[in-house]
Amino acid sequence: MFRILMLFIAAILIAGLPTESLFAQAGASDFDVEQASRAYIDTLQGAELEKSNQYFQGGYWLILWAALVGILVDFLILQSRLSARFRDWAERVTSRKWLQPGLYTLPYVIAGFLLTLPWTIYTGFFRERQYGLISQNFGGWFGEQMIGLIISLVIFPLLIMAIFAVIRRAPKTWWIWGTGVISIFLFIGLLLGPVFIAPLFNDYEQMAKGPMRDQIVAMAAEYDIPADNIYVFDQSKQHKRISANVSGIGPTIRISLNDNLLERTDPAEVAAVMGHELGHYVLGHTWRAVLILALIVAVGLFIVARLSPRLVERHGEKWGIRSISDPAVIPLLSLILTVYFFAATPAINGMIRINESDADRFGLDSAREPDGFAKVAMRLSEYRKIEPGPVEEMLFFDHPSGATRVRMSMQWKAGHVKNPLMLNPGKLEKE
Repeated sequence: MFRILMLFIAAILIAGLPTESLFAQAGASDFDVEQASRAYIDTLQGAELEKSNQYFQGGYWLILWAALVGILVDFLILQSRLSARFRDWAERVTSRKWLQPGLYTLPYVIAGFLLTLPWTIYTGFFRERQYGLISQNFGGWFGEQMIGLIISLVIFPLLIMAIFAVIRRAPKTWWIWGTGVISIFLFIGLLLGPVFIAPLFNDYEQMAKGPMRDQIVAMAAEYDIPADNIYVFDQSKQHKRISANVSGIGPTIRISLNDNLLERTDPAEVAAVMGHELGHYVLGHTWRAVLILALIVAVGLFIVARLSPRLVERHGEKWGIRSISDPAVIPLLSLILTVYFFAATPAINGMIRINESDADRFGLDSAREPDGFAKVAMRLSEYRKIEPGPVEEMLFFDHPSGATRVRMSMQWKAGHVKNPLMLNPGKLEKE
């Protein structure tokens, strides 16, 4: 569905194309990397380990079921001729061809929201509450879903109108121009999202002056990253996961830390996280993300452009679809895209994961806090399987696993710290 495409766009903003870097190979002969790594990895055991594994492994099936739910919803909208009715309504409201796809999108988005709502409630609220990973009550959570729906009702009509404009003007090559349209929307989202979208879900306040802010400013200054705007946002109202980001472009560039990061971790961990996030900016991952996303979308739209006319020719009369330029075709186009993105999931995960690994290396080099980095990896393993098999990690992980990250940090420690010490981190406190 087109809403799945937009969710993909939002998710991949934190990713990009990988670059390569290597650790120094020198190490201390009396520092055992594997033993130091196990000291951290083995802090997650028993019921907590089982809970983390069950949650993350259950997510493997959610990828499949989410795709099937999306396919089923679009098929129902087609088969019931709801799509044709939405189109007929848009034509009654206006005779302007350029505006009709945008009007069509309004009932289509609402219908998709309502039809998928039971699934969304289960995966987004009840399952998260089952594993203790959500702080909101149902009212607060559902309120944010409604905000997301309103945003969709603003963005999707504009996107669909632009795509159908190029379909009408270039019916043979519309997939090329459509890729350009989506790239433009992505650029606008990068520019405006941190200023206008993110504050709809959380309150952002300038980070208070102090040693931690001074350290972040110094780290950013080392790589000429604008650090005039450093914000703390109240994500603890939604969950207890730690996170931070460097977002925006040009005048909207800002560094943001969630309150969980400041409240649950020590300064070494904060520095490790910020080094990673600054790495995304310095290594140009956002712009590479735009490029790789454009290529991925281009392939998807090319497939859509080849398959959809044949399906319209065969089933169009039954579904009430007149042609590929008819807004009623939207569920068919998005159904094909859903299948495409599902099939491409391992490749997309791999690109993001390698990129995240590059940011990890940069963060270790800039923050020089290998033990802080290892602690953060363990905290993230509260909801990510700590030690998957190699094939499992390749297929399902869009970030390096906790074990991979801990070993990376200990390898860095062996190669860069003079006379590194073996630490017994003990059990991380439960917040």
